[in-house]
Formats: sequence, C-alpha cells, structure tokens
Amino acid sequence: MTISSSLNAGVAGLAANANRLSTISDNIANSQTYGYKRAQADFHSMVIDSVAGTYSAGGVRITTSRMIDQAGALETTDNPTDLAVRGRGFLPVTQETALISNTDDYPMYLTTTGSFRTDEDGVLRNSTGLVLMGWPANPDGTIPAYPRDTSDGLRPVQIQTNQFAAEPTTEVTLGVNLPATETIAGADGTTIPLSVEYFDNLGTSQSINVTYTPTVPASGASNQWTMTLRDSAQGGAVVGVYTLNFDNTTGSGGTLASVTQPDVDASGVPTPPPAGGPIGGAYNATSGEFQVTVDRGPIDISIGAVGDGGVMTQLSDSFGPTGINKNGFPVGNMTSIEVDGNGFVKANFDTGITRTIYQVPIIDVPNPNGLVALDNQTYTTSDTSGSFFMWDAGDGPTGDVISYSLEESATDVAGELTELIQTQRAYSSNAKVIQTVDEMLQETTNIKR
Repeated sequence: MTISSSLNAGVAGLAANANRLSTISDNIANSQTYGYKRAQADFHSMVIDSVAGTYSAGGVRITTSRMIDQAGALETTDNPTDLAVRGRGFLPVTQETALISNTDDYPMYLTTTGSFRTDEDGVLRNSTGLVLMGWPANPDGTIPAYPRDTSDGLRPVQIQTNQFAAEPTTEVTLGVNLPATETIAGADGTTIPLSVEYFDNLGTSQSINVTYTPTVPASGASNQWTMTLRDSAQGGAVVGVYTLNFDNTTGSGGTLASVTQPDVDASGVPTPPPAGGPIGGAYNATSGEFQVTVDRGPIDISIGAVGDGGVMTQLSDSFGPTGINKNGFPVGNMTSIEVDGNGFVKANFDTGITRTIYQVPIIDVPNPNGLVALDNQTYTTSDTSGSFFMWDAGDGPTGDVISYSLEESATDVAGELTELIQTQRAYSSNAKVIQTVDEMLQETTNIKR
C-alpha cells in the first residue's frame, strides 16, 4: 500500500509539473503579445489518512489561474486610436460578427488594450475583429445619461471621416471705443456703423449690423450714444436698441455709467408707449451682458459691466474696435480623431471645432481574476468575477484611457525561465521516484525466486 501510494504520488507529480510547464510555455510564447495576462499554476498537497505505523503519500494536485489584474508596461505608438487602460479597468469591445448580424444586441467583452483603426465603414476595430464600443454623444457633443450596469447603451464606435460639422454662435463681445468728441455741442452727429459676423444653425455666415448714434446736445457734452442692432438673416430687422451713458468723472472717465432701453417701434424709431417699447433683452449691469434674438435663436452680447473700462469705452476723438470676439464656426471637414484620458472620442475639424462623438467607459468588476479568459486577450464576466459597473475613465477606482499606447505582455521572461528550470528539476525528481518504486517492486518480485 505504501509503495503503491508512492507510485501514485510520483505520477501525480509528473502530471502537475507537466501542467505547470504548459502555463510557462504559454507565457513565454505570448511574451510579445499585447495585453496578454500571464497564467499561473499553483500546487496543493493531498493528504490521505494513514493507519498507525504507516504513511500513505497523497500526492499533489494543481490549479491554474490567469492573473488578469497584473498589468504590463505601456508602449508608445503613432496611432491615436491605439488605446490602453492605465490602471484598473477594461475597455468594452464586441466581435465583428455582431455587426454582420445587423442587430442592436451587441455582446460585450472586456479587454485592456487594442490597436483600433477604421474599416471601410468607419468602424474602429483591430486586426482580430474586436470592435471598440462606446456611448454615442448627442449632436451638441453632450453624453446622455446611459445605464451604468448594463451594456444596452453601448454601440460600435463609428467614425464618418467625410462628415461635416458647424457650431452656431451663441456669444459675442462688442469691445469698441466711441469718440467722446462726437457727443459735445456742435458735433456733426454722424452715425458709426459696425458689422459683426455670426454663424447660424446651418453654419452659414450672417451678421449683426450695429450702429452707434451720438446724442449731440445744445451745449456741453451728453456722453450718450444710441446703439441699434440689426440682424441680416431677418432682412435687417431691429433686434436690440440700447442707450449707452458714459461716465466723465475723475478716475472713471470713459467707462459705462448706465445702459437703458428706450421705447421704440419695430424700425428702431423712438416711439412712446403704447405704440413703442423696448427691443432686446434687459442689460445686466453686473455681468455686462444682454441677449438679442436673431434668426437662429438667442445670442448673448457682452459690452462690459458698469464701471468696467475693459470692453466698451468712450475716450478721445477716434472710433476703434478694441475687442470683437465670438464663438461658433462655419461648416468644416473632419481632419482627425483623438481619444482623451476621460474616454471621450473627439473629432477635429479644419475650422477649429473639436466635437465629442462618443464616450468609451471603463468597466470594473470586484474580482478581475475571476473573469473568464477568451481568445485575443478578451474576457467576459462570471459568477466569480462579480457584476460589472461602467465608470467614466479616471473616476472611482478605475484608471484613465491612454491613446497612442498599447499595453505590453505581463510576462516576465526571466522569471518564466527560472520557473522552467525549477519545473524541469521537479519533473525529473518525480520520474526518479517512479523509477525507484519500480526497482523496489522488482526486488519484491525477486524474493519469490
């Protein structure tokens, strides 16, 4: 019985070390595989109850696992859609076969890195057919509130390289200096024109035509101007009329003292109520803004706060735009895409627009080593891993997304070669045990002779 148990223990040792050799060979073979997580073999002793005076060898058993939570070093590349997770978490991907089925049911798999490039349909996929998944953005670049504990909102990231985009103007700053000499008695009262471009909802160039008309008093100086704003998209319709009063005191001379809205008719001609009334939004003396409604919608106009000499001024004898600024862009062609650290996929256009088109979440599970390993360095959840949750990259326990990077294999070749030597010695030793048992059994057989 004792000799027999020794033989069984030796055989179990051979099998265990053969399995360990398999993990080592797999690790070494994938030492240059991006995103590979090393396999590990653990030995466990088996104990058999022994009767008094004897000992039975129980042998050994082996369990193998994949160390998915161990990350490899990051390698820099020249492709903006080479992605890797720096820290904890996984990128969501699906198989290209899910696209062929033409359904909205995309099975989700997890990976830590991938070299994604657009295919003929603009879908970001790698050479093994894995397709990057993300949440589609709204037309204005915002991300809707998608569920975080299900993959229902995820869609393949598709880049339309020939797409166009425009950004309407919503803010305009009118920084000008008005000549103080035009508001003194005897001035000719010439109206000063100014045209400011804006972009409508279709990316078309329109303009707000502004006129500054001085109030010329019979004597002294009025330090007052009437500012009228007209919208070219509405055939020159008046969208705002404001009376600008400037300070002429020591220390504050030339700054806005007050802004009021006169009662005017639709053409901007002063008309008392009930026929006339103010046109345009009310001026905010603190923020220095008011709002006018052009054909595309409201635009916030900034002329500076009361007492602020940084935007609208009345000084000296010359007119000059000192700071005309606006947001918005005309129609532009997409030139490139990029993925930032928060997982936002952004499209860059030749007009200077950068627009978010997708967000790639980072997926986390309580036990990464409990994930089921599949081909091509992908994983799927299991009861052991726990249920997943989708985080914004860099939030919570997760890492961030690094573009122009790939995660190298987590294999330490030097360590694997060391284990290879140990495994070879252990295998030889177990073989020696079997050989010794065989010789002992042969001696037992020879007793009969």
